[in-house]
Amino acid sequence: MTIRVTVWGENVHEHKHEVVGKLYPEGMHGQIAKTLNEDPEIEARTATLQEPEHGLTKEVLANTDVLTWWGHCAHGDVDDAIVDRVQTAVLQGMGLLVLHSGHFAKIFKRLMGTSCALKWREAGEKERLWCCNPGHAIAQGVPHSFELEHTEMYGEPFGIPTPDENVFISWFQGGEVFRSGCTWRRGAGKIFYFRPGHETYPIYYNETIQLILKNAVKWAKPEGTRWTDVRDAPHVPADKAPEPITVHGGSVH
Repeated sequence: MTIRVTVWGENVHEHKHEVVGKLYPEGMHGQIAKTLNEDPEIEARTATLQEPEHGLTKEVLANTDVLTWWGHCAHGDVDDAIVDRVQTAVLQGMGLLVLHSGHFAKIFKRLMGTSCALKWREAGEKERLWCCNPGHAIAQGVPHSFELEHTEMYGEPFGIPTPDENVFISWFQGGEVFRSGCTWRRGAGKIFYFRPGHETYPIYYNETIQLILKNAVKWAKPEGTRWTDVRDAPHVPADKAPEPITVHGGSVH
């Protein structure tokens, strides 16, 4: 069955900064969607901050198996009602891939329940990523280590809850290390945070990065039908219980 992906992009740097616009003329979201659509198992569409409801209507999310999220300078412009909507979709089973500076996105901080803060430096230094879990589905076909020639540094400590799985770890030319590929489960949904993807470097054209994104989509897809009553806490009256029961005691409901 085809995995339906919505690639969400903040879509600000591409219009404000010439270096980003030249590097990603169709936007970073456009390049990511193009990459994912190379895989016959994936069908990717895009959505951006500037669209009505940020492109994340109830209908769009109902037809999204995996959502990817890239944001940086406009986290505060994301409507809290849309964050609520995305959180519900994740708890119901939609997968979520949070990319690079999306670590400060409202939705990621909401799902993690922590600061998601980190150290950073933009110096165009080399990054070496190590696969610390070669058997993981996201790591299939990925070398045990690979390098990005120029990148932004993210350094520990990274203010996240302990990951369920740590798939990649990065070393930077300046000496720092960082947990660059981490997974969690929230409700019925799976979440993957992947660090590489700074807007002024051609990282989303790198074939190994592209492979990891495709693998991550396949890993994060729902494992069955949506858990639709995840937020509703439906009441089951005594006369509807699976087995006959007699009501005892008082109740405030």
